[in-house]
Amino acid sequence: MFQRIIGDFRETAGAALRLTSLAAAAGVALFITISFLCAAAFVVVLDRYGLVQACLAGAAVFFVVALIAAAGYMTGKKQAEARAKAAAKSAVHTALADPMVVAAGLQLIRAVGIKRLIPLLAVGGLALGLLVGRQSAGDRIGDQTPAE
Repeated sequence: MFQRIIGDFRETAGAALRLTSLAAAAGVALFITISFLCAAAFVVVLDRYGLVQACLAGAAVFFVVALIAAAGYMTGKKQAEARAKAAAKSAVHTALADPMVVAAGLQLIRAVGIKRLIPLLAVGGLALGLLVGRQSAGDRIGDQTPAE
């Protein structure tokens, strides 16, 4: 069970590293391309309209690029959160469907007894509810923080 979780973590980390390196390479190439295009556009606008208009045109181009990058970042962040939630649900389902976990639970019930186990489960459920409530409150607080 733990090997599968570790394997999933390794696969996710490897994919994230590959995507990050590809994004960095694409970003550098895009930056160089935009720099030359902006320099050419700046010279053309400078010759035709003057210095102030050329600077404003350059600012407008970089503003549009910044908006596109921000939209791409937010889209990627939402997709990553959705994948993480799906993976967490899958891991819990896999753990509960494992025959070894079910057998261990049955042995625990036999060893402790059902009358003693019910209060323990109630306290455990209360603790789990508080933990989930804290995490969801942290998620709400985390959503309000500015992007890095």
